[in-house]
Amino acid sequence: MSRLSDSMKKELKQIQPSSILKFNQEISQVPDMVKLTLGEPDFNTPDHVKQAAIRSIENNESHYTNSRGTEGLRKAASKFLNDKYNVNYDPETQILVTTGATEGIFSSLTAMLNPGDTVIIPTPIFPQYIPVAILNGAKPIFLDTSDNGFILSPEKLQATIEANKDTVKAVVMNFPSNPTGVTYNREELQALADVLKQYDIFVLSDEIYSELTYGERHVSMGELLPEQTVLLNGVSKSHAMTGWRIGLVCGPVDVISEIGKVHQFAITSATANAQAAAEEAFKNGPDDGVAMRKIYQQRRDLLLAGLKEAGFECANPKGAFYLFAKIPANLNQDSVAFCYELAKEAKVAVIPGASFGPGGEGYVRISYAASTEDLKKAIERIQKFVDQH
Repeated sequence: MSRLSDSMKKELKQIQPSSILKFNQEISQVPDMVKLTLGEPDFNTPDHVKQAAIRSIENNESHYTNSRGTEGLRKAASKFLNDKYNVNYDPETQILVTTGATEGIFSSLTAMLNPGDTVIIPTPIFPQYIPVAILNGAKPIFLDTSDNGFILSPEKLQATIEANKDTVKAVVMNFPSNPTGVTYNREELQALADVLKQYDIFVLSDEIYSELTYGERHVSMGELLPEQTVLLNGVSKSHAMTGWRIGLVCGPVDVISEIGKVHQFAITSATANAQAAAEEAFKNGPDDGVAMRKIYQQRRDLLLAGLKEAGFECANPKGAFYLFAKIPANLNQDSVAFCYELAKEAKVAVIPGASFGPGGEGYVRISYAASTEDLKKAIERIQKFVDQH
């Protein structure tokens, strides 16, 4: 008699649990480990945001909300996005409140994709999009951007669309980027938008790190190509609210309506008091991320200098809170093996670049969402590790 598990969804056999979470869990058991692994702000949620959630609980706001999210949150989010990034979304029909941006990714791709479709995914990239595409019977098409400073060129994008014109349904964008910290300026983004508007395809634009840019102000694909863009955002990174699980999906009315069906049958609605907190964050704390951003930038500069001295080259990090560092040529170029060696010998944990798709091998992702003390300790340990090898 066959096992019941053998008859389950066949696409599940093609994917594995998150290698990032697996590695982080393994090294977490080691004493005195400096962990620069997960992409999570080390700041606390602002007090005024926490108080809004407490008031919500005390007011017995413990029931289902509108599946699309509370009216107050959608209005506050609409104003925040418009004020910050010049995008215009009707809170009634064009904004969906999700359980984190990750649920937004799942619901959006599930609504977009049919079996046999292809999805263009520039890499290295946050790997979440890949298994979701596969689970929906679609095939990822990876575009390695490592030869172009981790920036997708319009020429490569157009050539790939043309070569797959009969099947391509969507292009995934993630900027500022996890894992590279690279982002796009207006001119670069406009060049991509000029290519994309020639085709009837979706752009899933994950801009969750939009408030964490260093230098130029973030430009949204939702401004440049609103008819085709499904914009992902939320409060996780901007307001240090990862555990609250509040994300946003924004886009054309008819598209959001269809994504809303998947969302509704998956989770019904996001948590009521978490929505109250997110409304407060957008309405009365639109610049809460500014102070965090200044500290992140200081940490970035500290880590960049220390890694350079140790012989690592980094992509140009203009956003998020990651460095994507090239492993020095004299060290193990297998990023998984290198990270285990570094963890075992130096007690510094970073994520293997191979976890982020083609172009990631030979690199490591280092999160500087950690204390300055830990970063200094990590630099010292990495330097000693390099010297000993």
